[in-house]
Amino acid sequence: MRQLKTFFIRTYGCQMNELDTEIMIGQLENRGLTRCHDELDADLLLFNTCSIRDLAERKVMGKLGQLGRMQNKQAMIGVTGCMANAKKDSLFQKLPHIDFVLGTNNIHELNQVLDEVLSSGKQLSKTDDQFTYELDYLSAKREDKVKAYVSIIRGCDKFCTYCVVPYTRGQEVSRSPESIVEECKQLVNQGYKEITLLGQNVNSYGKDHPEWNCLFHDLLYQLDQIPGLERVRFMTSHPVDITRQLMEAIRDLKSLCEFVHFPLQAGANRILKKMHRIYTVEQYLEKVQMLREIVPHVALGTDIIVGFPTETEEEFQETYRLLKEIEYSVAFLFAYSARKGTPAMRWKDDIPEEVKQDRLQRLLKLQEEIYIKQRQALLGQTIEVLVEKRNFKDNNFLKGKTRCWKNVLFPGGDELIGTLQKVAIHSYSHQTLLGDVLATPFAQSA
Repeated sequence: MRQLKTFFIRTYGCQMNELDTEIMIGQLENRGLTRCHDELDADLLLFNTCSIRDLAERKVMGKLGQLGRMQNKQAMIGVTGCMANAKKDSLFQKLPHIDFVLGTNNIHELNQVLDEVLSSGKQLSKTDDQFTYELDYLSAKREDKVKAYVSIIRGCDKFCTYCVVPYTRGQEVSRSPESIVEECKQLVNQGYKEITLLGQNVNSYGKDHPEWNCLFHDLLYQLDQIPGLERVRFMTSHPVDITRQLMEAIRDLKSLCEFVHFPLQAGANRILKKMHRIYTVEQYLEKVQMLREIVPHVALGTDIIVGFPTETEEEFQETYRLLKEIEYSVAFLFAYSARKGTPAMRWKDDIPEEVKQDRLQRLLKLQEEIYIKQRQALLGQTIEVLVEKRNFKDNNFLKGKTRCWKNVLFPGGDELIGTLQKVAIHSYSHQTLLGDVLATPFAQSA
């Protein structure tokens, strides 16, 4: 029987996948395995995959195919994450050399699956459609010692027509507020200063358990009471579920950062309806206006898809106009790619690739102009920065983030890592602000 002593793991995709990877690393190290960072040295190769876009899948399939062409394969190979749920047993047909497939709702069974594959020598697949087992989040092995991800809700009930997430991660399942608060307290006791709350739709938190009497904004008020927790962030949001109570929490809670990921996806009502986004442009703008009235210095992030089936040039121009009007601080912009298993697969992908790419490049150019304008507005300002680590590209500089997720580089010693510092901004390089640490602590949104 093969023995496993070392493992290599690669993560693709979102922050939820990164947290799932940290949990699996904790399980494997508790089993007695040692992590290595060169796949050639590992007895176990794990690929935690993403299916949200075609490019992500093609990267994984290319890598796994390459491993299959290697002679004298010795390592056990496992595929986890969203692609495992999306493709299930068909992965064995395309990649007969892999040993197991483990879905997003089954990572608690990792060690059990390893034992079964080792004892039987047979391929094994576990890909439940629904998340039912509470994970041991406290066993997660986190490399970052300043910031941590904390899962509060898994799955999604929105069923946007382009998205595979409801099919790869199942329906929404909230985690109890007591367990979330306890984990956050333990992380703060270990020295963590910032926590990012994760979910496919964090704003839906608690709706599946009305007996808790704890919705998302209620949870945020509980977390704000934890001594030593400097910053709380959250992602991702659905505009429909962003409430006035949440906006007021962002205004009132000291720990809660003034940044909201507020995905628009498209700027034309017909396309939004076809995407099943369940809001109109007018409703979206009404919430943006309300949020900016309640939290004047709030920064917004967004996701936008161009080239969705049947999108006209005029409808694209509506998206362009909104991007210019709202001026997001963070924007993830993509050309549409059809995902197998989604309702949008029923429609002809009728926008030529060159048209998609032209529209995408126009949005990217506009967003870069917005970034430049925002960075220039910060020159000469003094802002709060959480010092995260030493910059790996230039060891003379430290790296940190503002409350509104802007990267900042500045000279300083390692004793500043994990502290909040007042940084005077004097210039920028690309999307990174450059500054100098001042002598006294300070707090201001940026």
